[in-house]
Amino acid sequence: MGMSIADIVAVSDDLTAAGVWTRHPDKVTSAPLPASAYVGDDLATLLAASDVIIDFSLPAGTERVVEAAVAAALPLVSGVSGLSDDQAAQLKSAADRIPIVYDRNMSQGVAVLARLVAEASKALGPEFSIRIDETHHVHKKDAPSGTALKLGEAAAAARGLDFKEAKHFDDESSPLPGQIEFQVERRGEVPGDHAVILANDSERLTLSHSVQSRDVFARGAVTAARWIVGKPPGFYTMADVLFAD
Repeated sequence: MGMSIADIVAVSDDLTAAGVWTRHPDKVTSAPLPASAYVGDDLATLLAASDVIIDFSLPAGTERVVEAAVAAALPLVSGVSGLSDDQAAQLKSAADRIPIVYDRNMSQGVAVLARLVAEASKALGPEFSIRIDETHHVHKKDAPSGTALKLGEAAAAARGLDFKEAKHFDDESSPLPGQIEFQVERRGEVPGDHAVILANDSERLTLSHSVQSRDVFARGAVTAARWIVGKPPGFYTMADVLFAD
C-alpha cells in the first residue's frame, strides 16, 4: 500500500511525499520519492515535515501513529483493519483533538455500496435475510474482513439492530432469524470481493463490489488526505469524504 500511495503522489501536481515510516528502509529504495524524503523508523522526524499522515500499517503500529499524530497536531487518514476495541477507542478519542478519516476500506465504490446496503436493508425490511460473502487473498489475517464488517454494520444500523448481536459468523450453525450471516473464503491473490445478498422466499437482491487492484485503496486514501486538511477535529469516514456538503 505504501508503494501504491507513493506512486500516486509522485504523479500528483498538488502533493509531495514527505517520506515513509518503515522498519525496512532497504525495501523502499524503488519508491518514487523526492530526494528530500525521509525514510526510516523515526516517526517524529517524518511528521515534522508533513501536513497529513496516511497510515496503512498494522494495528500495533497504528497505536504509535495515533499518539504521534496527536502530539504533532496533524490530520490522520487510517485504513488499518483488524483493530481491537481498545485501539478503535484510542482512534475515536484522538478525533477529539485532530481530524481523522478512518475506514476499513478506502475504496470510493465501497463507500457507495455501504450506503446502498443501508437503504436496501431498511426498505426491504426484516422479511429479507442478509448474507455477506467475502473473498480475499490467502495472506489476509482478519476474518470477516473489515469491509464485510462495515457492510454488516450499515445493514444492522438501517434496521435498528445491535451489530454485535446480529452478526453471525459460524460455519457450524445456522443464523437465527434477523441475524446477518457472514461467509468467508481465502483464495489465491484475490484483492477483495464482497457481495451482500438480501433474499426472501420469492426474490433475491445482490449488491456487490470487486477490487481489480489494490491501487483502489491507495487512491481513496489520497483523496481522503486531500479532503481532510483544514477540517476541524472529528471522526470521519469515506462516506463523509464523498457525500459531505
